Amino acid sequence: MSSKQKILVVDDEQSMREWLHAALCGRYEVQVARDGAEALGCLERESADLVLSDVRMPGHDGLALLDALAGRATEPPLLVMMTAFGTIQEAVEATKRGAFAYLTKPFTLEQLEHALHRAFEYRRLREENRSLRRNVTARREQWGLLGNSPAMRDLREKIGMIADARGTVLLQGESGTGKEVAAKAIHLAGARRAGPFIRINCAAIPETLLESELFGYERGAFTGAVQARKGKFELADGGTLLLDEISEMPFAMQAKLLRVLQEREFVRLGGKYATKIDVRIIATTNRVLRDEVAAKRFREDLFFRLNVIPLHLAPLREHREDIPILAQHFVESFCAENGKPLMMISKAAMAALAKMDWPGNVRQLQNIIERAVIMNNGLLLEESLLDLAEEMEPCGAVAAGALPVDMTLSDMERELILRKLRQTNGNRTQAARLLGISVRTLRNKLHLYSDSGVVIPR
Repeated sequence: MSSKQKILVVDDEQSMREWLHAALCGRYEVQVARDGAEALGCLERESADLVLSDVRMPGHDGLALLDALAGRATEPPLLVMMTAFGTIQEAVEATKRGAFAYLTKPFTLEQLEHALHRAFEYRRLREENRSLRRNVTARREQWGLLGNSPAMRDLREKIGMIADARGTVLLQGESGTGKEVAAKAIHLAGARRAGPFIRINCAAIPETLLESELFGYERGAFTGAVQARKGKFELADGGTLLLDEISEMPFAMQAKLLRVLQEREFVRLGGKYATKIDVRIIATTNRVLRDEVAAKRFREDLFFRLNVIPLHLAPLREHREDIPILAQHFVESFCAENGKPLMMISKAAMAALAKMDWPGNVRQLQNIIERAVIMNNGLLLEESLLDLAEEMEPCGAVAAGALPVDMTLSDMERELILRKLRQTNGNRTQAARLLGISVRTLRNKLHLYSDSGVVIPR
């Protein structure tokens, strides 16, 4: 049996078939065909790893061959199209429909070899990814907790231990580490999986509305309350309530939440009678709550009520070995979401991802991959598509010499915040993520700057 990779050359011009056969036969096992119909016959008799096909041919052309291969039950070989200058648009259309790449005639042997190298790298990466996927158990997939690092194995083990418990869980970790994913995993792994999973972002809702969002209200409780409405606690009855960014909850609301956690009952705004609830509480924060308690920004009694089962999520830089499976998982998700054929990350691109410090953690990786998938028209994600130059800049640091040496720490903080706002075109959510702070904290700081006459980027 030959160990050489197999290439099928399809072209109606005999001279082109002969040149390609002579150029490739030393390194590959090469077959030739005159059109798409003959190529399909060859593939029925013997499989090929890659098909190198002209676009325009009499009868069964390259696009028809592409469609025929895509409709086969078995996985089709990779297809690289060859096209004259006048039919480039057809070749581009072919890549959108699943062809790996195209070459414009006339092309050099070096250009051909480069295209084949990229195609076979994609094929190898696809096989490696399948092998990697087979090592991830169905249960891990179900929970959405991908990765086989010690940190992820420990997290899954702890979730399995606490899944059926009633105690409140406090998930702490940097922004973007996957705290909401872990919260959903706890819900899915336990007996409450059939019940609702309700999330509320404590930082995103104004203080005046947060109480009604949590506890609901009766008709006539305030102006505009034309009918009664259930709050998040009531909606989560029998399931799980996720209190996201609990550290940003206003101090006055913390006391009301504490009572609900103690009594397992609440009263709607404008109501008279208490409603009993059976809810599993999970809270998340990107801050160290003990420090917030020491700084008098968070109630100590509420902290102890929440800190029954504490779990810490490690930053991505502490489990880099999980980057390949996470990155390819995001590629698959965004390819499906955007109606694109499955892409693979090149070896060089994956190496570049592994070198990053990841201040934004898994969320930052997800955003980079989404952007690359959207901008890529081929099947292989190259390092250049990841656009990592700006992502490599530490979010919490200022470049040496970039700011006057006599600036105060407060001045430097303000300048860094304004820079991130300009970088994100005024998008406060993205700026807060890059800075590692909550949107509420960012909003409060911007109010202070605005009051002092600073122009806020928009």
